[in-house]
Amino acid sequence: MALTETVPAAAPPAHEGILRRQSLRESAARTYARSLPIVPVRARGLTIEGADGRRYLDCLSGAGTLALGHNHPVVLEAIRTVLDSGAPLHILDLATPVKDAFTTELFATLPGELAEKARIQFCSPAGTDAVEAAFTLVRTATGRDGLMAFSGAYHGMTSQALAASGGAQHTGVVKLPYPYDYRCPFGTGGERGAELSARWTESLLDDDRSGVPRPAAMILEPVQGEGGVIPAPDRWLRRMREITTARQIPLIVDEVQTGVGRTGTFWAVEHSGIVPDVLVLSKAIGGSLPLAVIVYREELDSWQPGAHAGTFRGNQLAMAAGRATLAYVRANGLAERAGELGARMLTRLRALAAAHDCIGDVRGRGLMLGVELVDRAADADATGARPADPQLAAAVQHACLDRGLIVELGGRHSAVVRLLPPLTITDEQADAILDRLADAITAAVRTTPGPTGSSPTTLRGTSP
Repeated sequence: MALTETVPAAAPPAHEGILRRQSLRESAARTYARSLPIVPVRARGLTIEGADGRRYLDCLSGAGTLALGHNHPVVLEAIRTVLDSGAPLHILDLATPVKDAFTTELFATLPGELAEKARIQFCSPAGTDAVEAAFTLVRTATGRDGLMAFSGAYHGMTSQALAASGGAQHTGVVKLPYPYDYRCPFGTGGERGAELSARWTESLLDDDRSGVPRPAAMILEPVQGEGGVIPAPDRWLRRMREITTARQIPLIVDEVQTGVGRTGTFWAVEHSGIVPDVLVLSKAIGGSLPLAVIVYREELDSWQPGAHAGTFRGNQLAMAAGRATLAYVRANGLAERAGELGARMLTRLRALAAAHDCIGDVRGRGLMLGVELVDRAADADATGARPADPQLAAAVQHACLDRGLIVELGGRHSAVVRLLPPLTITDEQADAILDRLADAITAAVRTTPGPTGSSPTTLRGTSP
């Protein structure tokens, strides 16, 4: 009788073990790792290579951090130069040549009216700390405490930044309606909806029975990112600037995600021509490394030494990488390029929407684009909007990953597919991104039932 040889089972691939250990060790609060189960080991430009050997086009870009994509040569060279120089890597808030060069380059990119008499505060590395610093600044300068923010906003995860974000409850922050054409809070959309938002703001401030005292500041995003890629109309932004100026209310603009060329101008406020009192900056200004600052009008600079501090506010490597990134974007006209390429991508996305009933809206500015997925089987409201379909959005994200495309979800109910490619992408890469997205939507709509459970979503002009 022949003996049978037992063949040992093959060991699981190394990346599977890494993912398993991550799920066992990391907190339940982890986010991207849940929807993007990959193990990046190499990256360059738009492309990430996983430990499993697969390659992906990265349209997440570190949530908008990677203006030049992964490991751009000018960024790597800037980091190596600092490392090779023997310069200190940790400096608190002391002055260094690297810091001076970063500040000089940053000021060269700012709207002239702000840069002429601006002050800068270096904050702890995350953008949320810069938001906290902005709130401390304006409260000190005005002697007032309250804040005005907007529905759908996202400003960070620390206490006051979170309180100013859209989902916060029972806070001292007054929430105002943000213009949102597809889901207009007033049921009108367009210029009329934006005008009603402005009138509501004025009414709250000028009515002595509104219960809203004059705040220390108003904070807004020129394009809401996590809120679903919702660009504010330029005319509405100018109205907010007029309203706040007339009532001596400092205007804080959060450009953590929109800055450094993302929307087609170096800073998104340039589309409307407004000049804020405080500009909150992070993400791309560090050239892929952690860095956050606020830049503000010098007349607000009335706080005392130590009023806002942080041990890691002097990140020399991030300042060097950031200066190189700012200079490269400026010298190579990448903001203008983002505007032109983003407009072409938006045209293709609108054609995609015309072919799919499950796409309720496409929108964006520059290379900050969003596709809102909806339940086609549900009735539309008076303005034509249908309920969000988060189940389909998750299926599209998964189908994108299967096709080697990394995208993020955002917006109400996480039903907006967001595209944040680096500013350095080529026309061919942009086409590849949209081809994969279109294929993923087609695949997802054929297999995913709508939220109502009535039927799978289908292409316009086809039968279920």
